[in-house]
Amino acid sequence: MTKGIVSGVVANMVTLQVDGPVIQGEICYITTGGDRLMAEVIKVVKQDVYVQVFESTRGLKIGAEAEFTGHMLEIQLGPGMLSHNYDGLQNDLDKMDGVFLKRGQYTDALDSERLWDFEPIVKVGDKVQASAWLGKVEENHQPLKIMAPFQMEGTATVKSIVPKGQYKIHDTIAVLTDEQGNEIKLDMVQHWPVKFAMTNYKEKPRPFKLLETGVRTIDTFNPIVEGGTGFIHGPFGTGKTVLQHAISKQAEADIVIIAACGERANEVVEIFTEFPELVDPHTGRKLMERTIIIANTSNMPVAAREASVYTAMTMAEYYRSMGLRVLLMADSTSRWAQALREMSNRMEELPGPDAFPMDISSIISNFYGRAGYVTLNNGEVGSVTFLGTVSPAGGNLKEPVTENTKKVARCFYALEQERADKKRYPAVNPIDSYSKYLEYPEFEAYISKLINDEWTSKVNEIKTRLLRGKEIAEQINILGDDGVPVEYHVVFWKSELIDCVILQQDAFDDIDSVSSLERQEEIVNMVMGICHTEFEFDTFLDVMNFFKRVINLCKQINYSEFKSDKYNEYMKQLDELVATKKAKS
Repeated sequence: MTKGIVSGVVANMVTLQVDGPVIQGEICYITTGGDRLMAEVIKVVKQDVYVQVFESTRGLKIGAEAEFTGHMLEIQLGPGMLSHNYDGLQNDLDKMDGVFLKRGQYTDALDSERLWDFEPIVKVGDKVQASAWLGKVEENHQPLKIMAPFQMEGTATVKSIVPKGQYKIHDTIAVLTDEQGNEIKLDMVQHWPVKFAMTNYKEKPRPFKLLETGVRTIDTFNPIVEGGTGFIHGPFGTGKTVLQHAISKQAEADIVIIAACGERANEVVEIFTEFPELVDPHTGRKLMERTIIIANTSNMPVAAREASVYTAMTMAEYYRSMGLRVLLMADSTSRWAQALREMSNRMEELPGPDAFPMDISSIISNFYGRAGYVTLNNGEVGSVTFLGTVSPAGGNLKEPVTENTKKVARCFYALEQERADKKRYPAVNPIDSYSKYLEYPEFEAYISKLINDEWTSKVNEIKTRLLRGKEIAEQINILGDDGVPVEYHVVFWKSELIDCVILQQDAFDDIDSVSSLERQEEIVNMVMGICHTEFEFDTFLDVMNFFKRVINLCKQINYSEFKSDKYNEYMKQLDELVATKKAKS
């Protein structure tokens, strides 16, 4: 193995003089004061190798020894990851003591002693490719596949496979013979470098299946699809994290992975304490059973923050290879970009806009490109849906991270301070936000089949009405209520009806927090029915009083159980109220 000697230290950037070959991205361990510090090679110049240490380098001296491992930053993948809390380097946080992580302390990501009920899928003599399903185990009621090595080239033959029974993760469960006649012994664990995308699938078509989240402003207005990409943007305190929690709780996904990347520690503690208590609305069991949390908070080493999102994405790709639907949430990609900036600055690279690396655009693009809907080699499908948050200072939309994310993410959810101040939650601005999936013919065909042919045109009409309402609101602010015709007030209040009834949703109410697609369709039809009705009013006060009563009844409908007696009673009252002001034809 190649060895090295420390010749320079600048914060967590360490220069080593090495005695042998070293590859870019290789992992090494530097020994200091009895601790072994993990580091990654980021630059090689002849005999000098620059590494970033994933720990504090306090007390590190010139002359300290380093040992290279011969492999890149990789993680262990196998049964036993669900319900666990990891740091950015896949150390199990539940196995660590103390408030802060001790320097040089690393733990096993998987439990090597636990027994798993293994059931073979293949038989002796079967031909298999890389990532082929060899057998299955069940973890927290979730069926998981044990696969052939992802790195395997060509076709291999199954020489032997163990019968159904209980095995540990490191027990040999199959032996394969490759094309050269070499034997490959397999256990349940895979290793994969986090910076490389897994391409073990047949094709990657354009995603089209709606991912139901139960949040109306997303499902109805700006839908995200299985295998889609999106990001939530907004200043502090506008509800990014709450919206992410609602989506992760309600979305129709098999596995949820949350990467808390550079968030403040108190926010991450909330995730750790709240998630174990949340009940999965789909199964009735604890949500944590199908969740993995990767935490690299703002007080943890900054270099590991950069690795944490890659660790989370690699886990998501692993579950996708099993034919599962994975939802990956990253909070926040701005802090990840800041870690990239810090690393770039220490390497004295030419800075780009706001001192971010020059290639920030391609880094973000490559990362978002790893998500997607795929057809596996065996014909099954899997998906990774990626939803990140961007939290620039002051909610600035023009800063590099937001602009570059906009180029690659297909959905944009703009959280607005003004809406949050008015307590209009979720504070997603319906005019600035968008979903490019609405333009896809594949999605249009899918949604026409799922709901009806007119759905997309209805959504576009609603957006137009909101825009018109916003324009009239500005006129009313300038000219006053009396200075604007009564018809304008009607148009404004119809847009307010859409805002209050469809866009606003109570995350703390058991019924209103989750809105099924059937219910969303009925709400849209109800609201659009009122918007298409011609009314007769004498003054703007009549308009205001009438629509306030309508909005109040509609809100009561939203809080009532779908199709219940109470629900039907409010619907009847609404119809009667609308009839009182209806224009006579």
